[in-house]
Amino acid sequence: MKKLKQKIKRFITKEEGLTTVEYAVAGAVVASAVLLAFTNLGGAVATKIGGITTSITG
Repeated sequence: MKKLKQKIKRFITKEEGLTTVEYAVAGAVVASAVLLAFTNLGGAVATKIGGITTSITG
């Protein structure tokens, strides 16, 4: 039981785990921003292509 407490205490005091969590959160924020940007860009491109198609077909 004492070894388990020591391992838990060592895990909590380690900063490597915290750094990993910080990188994961930062990665999620960046991924969300990229997804939002591509979604908006895709909508703008679809609108332009629709306008070009309408102009060509009359």
